[in-house]
Amino acid sequence: MSHPVTIGNLVIGGGAPLVLLAGPCVIENRDMIMRSAEYIRTVADRVGMPLVFKSSFKKANRTSMSGFVGIGRDEALAILAEVRGTFGLPVVTDIHTENDAAAAAEAVDMLQIPAFLCRQTDLLLAAGETGKAVNIKKGQFLAPEDMRHAAEKVVSTGNTNVLLCERGSSFGYHNLVVDMRGLVIMRELGYPVVMDATHAVQIPSQGGYSGGRPQFIAPLARAAAAVGIDALFVETHPDPPNALSDAGSQLPLAMLEALLTEVRAVDDAVRDVVRSKADS
Repeated sequence: MSHPVTIGNLVIGGGAPLVLLAGPCVIENRDMIMRSAEYIRTVADRVGMPLVFKSSFKKANRTSMSGFVGIGRDEALAILAEVRGTFGLPVVTDIHTENDAAAAAEAVDMLQIPAFLCRQTDLLLAAGETGKAVNIKKGQFLAPEDMRHAAEKVVSTGNTNVLLCERGSSFGYHNLVVDMRGLVIMRELGYPVVMDATHAVQIPSQGGYSGGRPQFIAPLARAAAAVGIDALFVETHPDPPNALSDAGSQLPLAMLEALLTEVRAVDDAVRDVVRSKADS
């Protein structure tokens, strides 16, 4: 069983209920974020899943120069802080540089390390030193057991609130696959495991922008729940085709409740089996 991570009154791992990390990929404007946060909170409450709201204040890993980066760090972080205060939700956002860590930590409750930066020692140390929970995405180029070293860099700061996140592995050019064994391997390292069901369906660098196959979001999410996860990560948007980032892989907000209902049913069944085995 994974070591539990605590974020205020919310617990991830250690046998705690399945947690949802969800929101639009990036902050496009205040109105869209506030409306999305309210909608997602309502859906999560209805399904019975604790929620951490997610949105990036900046996207530093765009394929081309024309990709949308963000509205500016200070304005975006202020919006995330407003989400936290208005809806009483913990919030997670990505950081890309050591200088981002302290500023983001003032506005959010969890820092996320992008997959392509998961070996950046200085970034991991800066995230750990904030004292905030740190969700480290597994690099598309890493074996799951290698994530031990990324986690240990954060833990070396005295911060043990570390999660490991699966988001697919590179399979040749312009394709990702999810090896479900990785969820088991990373959980055996002792950290709560998150399944990113939306980045896992990306088609990286498709004509200068990332594409995606969103029809596979639900199958991957259900499969991950069957294997055993502590949290589900879903980027979701009111109108994905017109999203300014990751338009090809975000889930329509209108489809979120159906997805969570399916995943919750699988997760409940798995937990029943585990309890039955423990009692026998």
